[in-house]
Amino acid sequence: MHIYRADLRDLTACLMLDGSYETDRVWQVVQQQEEQDMVARFRLAQLPRTTRVRYPSWNEALLAHQERGDLILVAAQATEVLGYIDQETQPDQDIAWIHHLVVAAPHRRKGIGTALLQRGIQHARQEGLAQMMVIVQSKNYPAINFFQRHGFTFCGYNERFYRNQDIGLYFGRGL
Repeated sequence: MHIYRADLRDLTACLMLDGSYETDRVWQVVQQQEEQDMVARFRLAQLPRTTRVRYPSWNEALLAHQERGDLILVAAQATEVLGYIDQETQPDQDIAWIHHLVVAAPHRRKGIGTALLQRGIQHARQEGLAQMMVIVQSKNYPAINFFQRHGFTFCGYNERFYRNQDIGLYFGRGL
């Protein structure tokens, strides 16, 4: 496997990857008013059966990210793109934002996502940044576990982050 900065041909291959996932758990948010306080709690809920979830559509953004100079790395074997990471550097905020980390379903759980993430962390450190952030769908339990295993901790949420009104969970880690 070879990891390198994406070119325009690679972007087409990245967009062809199926980022959908299967999950049997979700993070549910429960909000309630307690006297003067608004309280939000997260509860890990078991689904009645494993569900396949489509990855949010964002095709127009990848080219825009490439044009503005974001870090887009692909993991490839021969001429096949196995996965990619799309990462934005925000030096004024001292943060690297991971917009997308996608590995083709047949190649998951083989260290490709970890290798891409490690290269993203390495790049952020070289840029002198202090932290890395990612937003994950509350129902993307596999991604939540992945980022937590790599040192990311929950640090916030947005109730309507995604176009389909899914909750976006924020995870961050120091560099």
